[in-house]
Amino acid sequence: MGKHFVSLFSVAFLILGSVIILSETANAQPRRARGRVYTKADVDRVIKRVEERTDDFVRDFNKALDRSRLDGSYREDTLNQRARYMESATDELRREFDRRDTYQENTAEVRRCLTIARDINVAMKNRNFGGDVESSWAKLRYELNTLAKIYRLNSV
Repeated sequence: MGKHFVSLFSVAFLILGSVIILSETANAQPRRARGRVYTKADVDRVIKRVEERTDDFVRDFNKALDRSRLDGSYREDTLNQRARYMESATDELRREFDRRDTYQENTAEVRRCLTIARDINVAMKNRNFGGDVESSWAKLRYELNTLAKIYRLNSV
């Protein structure tokens, strides 16, 4: 019985070790989202586009608000602040992305960007801000939805 127990224990130990090694290997693999495999370099490019599109949107949004009936109002200040929060959230995403080993570790930062973007999206749907801001929002929203797909989060 002693040899049988040692043999059984050895097999169980090998199986457990194999499961641990395989799970660590799986975590190191690029993430697959809807059939496409994304590497950290792919995600880096998307984040760069999000940063650029956010800068464009904030600029265009501010100009559009200045030309709107909301100019000088509390609502204008609130909307501008949401846009600045979006810019700040994307800056934070960039810092954390550059600091961490795998892009999967940035889910919280991506989720924060998407949450802020959903608030802005409501404002964009409720008002007609004009061509430039509508266009820059559509481009930013596309890139944010690409991030949502990569991180398996709800889109904007």
